[in-house]
Parts: sequence; C-alpha cells; structure tokens
Amino acid sequence: MTIDNIKEEINKAKDVVILTHENPDGDAVGSALAMYLTLKKLNKKVDVIIPEYSHIFEFLPCADKIKKEGKKEPYDLAISVDVTGIKRLNGFSNYFENAKTKIQIDHHEINDMFADFNFVNPASPACAQILILVIEQLGVKIDKDIGTCLLTGIITDTGGFKYEGVSAETFEFASWLLTKGVNVSDIYKRVLQVKSKANFELRKIIMDRMEFLCNNKVTFTYITNDDMEKVNAKPGDHEGLVEIGRDIEGVEVSIFLRQTDKGYKASLRSNQYVNVADITLLFNGGGHIRAAGCDMSGTLEQVREKILNEVSKYIK
Repeated sequence: MTIDNIKEEINKAKDVVILTHENPDGDAVGSALAMYLTLKKLNKKVDVIIPEYSHIFEFLPCADKIKKEGKKEPYDLAISVDVTGIKRLNGFSNYFENAKTKIQIDHHEINDMFADFNFVNPASPACAQILILVIEQLGVKIDKDIGTCLLTGIITDTGGFKYEGVSAETFEFASWLLTKGVNVSDIYKRVLQVKSKANFELRKIIMDRMEFLCNNKVTFTYITNDDMEKVNAKPGDHEGLVEIGRDIEGVEVSIFLRQTDKGYKASLRSNQYVNVADITLLFNGGGHIRAAGCDMSGTLEQVREKILNEVSKYIK
C-alpha cells in the first residue's frame, strides 16, 4: 500500500480507533499518541485504547486521553501501530477485526500483514520514524506535542540512538525537533535514565539470580509474580531488565523471563550474530533481529529448558 491509501481511508472515516501491542514500550505508546494528536487535528473522532502501560509514559501529551476500552459499535477505521500480528493487539483484536477498514503501520522484520492496508518498513529503527512521513503526507504539521511523542518512540526503540538501524534521517529529525521546542534531553532522561525504586529492587533480584551459560556467552535470569508484589512493582517496572545481561562483556544472548498469569514472558536480546527473532518465532513470538520476545506456558524449569535448548543451537 501507499501513504495515499492511508490518507484516503482516514479522510473517509468519521471515527477511528488506534491500537497497539500488549506490554507497550515507548515506541508503541508514543506512536499511538502521535497518531491520536494527528487525527484530532484532522477533526476526527478518535479513541486510543491501551489497557495498561508503564507510568513513565504518563508525561506524554494527551496520555490522559488513553482509554482502557472502546465503544461497542464498530469503528469506521482501525489503525494499529508497532504491531506484528493480530494476536498481539492487547487482547482487543475485536475492535480491529470489527472495524470497516483496517490499517497497520509497523517496522518489524517479521509481520503477519494482517490489515486491509499494510504499511510496513523493516528498515526503519522505530514505528515512530515511519509516522513522520505519514503525518506529513496527511498535511498535518508536526508540532512540539506530536514531536515529543514521536521522539519518545525513536529514543526508546533505538536505545538512545545506539542500536543498529539508526539512520542519518533519524538524527536529522531529532535535530529538527529541537527547533520545535521538543526537549530531547528530558525525554532521554525520563524513558532511559531514571529508574523507579521497584525497578532498582528488581535489578538486584535478577542480578543475584543470573546464570552464565554456553561458555559465558548466554545469561539467564527471571522474576516471579511474588517478586513483583514484594517490591510493589507497577506496570512497566520490569522494563530494561533484559538489557543487563546483554551489556556484560562477552555475552551474545541475554534471556529474561517474567512470570505471567499463563506462564512466562521470555525476552531475548543479542549483540552481534544471533537472530533472536527467529528463536522466538518458534514459540509464536517475534520482534527484531537483536530484540524479541514470546509468551511461553509451563513451569519455570520447563520454560528455561525450552528456551535455552534453542538459544544454544545458535551460539558459536
């Protein structure tokens, strides 16, 4: 599809619902709110539905407009951002499937192409960067508020501009936003630097539990629901824990498990050569080459054995 298709469908729609994936990161929340602000400028009726997200993103413009659920009647248009498949739509795939027209905007290498119109660019380091072009083509000027949402998505998904895939255009856009009044350093501090006390306590727990495997090229650690309750963790307080293992010298793959109601959420990160998206795809997950995840059922021991068995096959 082309951006002209997106523009045509948005112009036709009277009401729009914006959705993103479960456990939304900064790219998901930032992209969703950037689209919300854009569509409001086009005088559309818009609902952005995110039932649960990290409190660190509450500073974003119009975060208070996020809803936990939408209306019962079908929307004219549903737009998903930063989502690889319909099963990841935060448990609210019904809003997407029941909409008269469906659009997805994404940047993941593995994507189910589940919408009527799929605008996917795997070369982009963040979904938010794709939206820059979309918003401009819609004829909406990117102001400080929209720019703050977009840059939050870019900063979080690039790890502060340090991951693979960051392009010259990424830095040019960040520089341009400075002229619009967007506080780049404040965003960086809020989403990457400042940690909650609960996150700090969880870091101590996972570091105490961390195992070094496969000749110290793989780290494994985990947290349980009891751990989360013990430190009074809020949604999002587990974010960034998987990076601790990856950032240790000599480690190629970091594995982090977080207990859920149905089993465990596995998060994987790699440094140089392991495609963790291929590994998580085996368990109906996905993501990026160097950052991916999946949901797994079973006990801690069963999940640990399954994921380590696959990861070990990729280690040189």
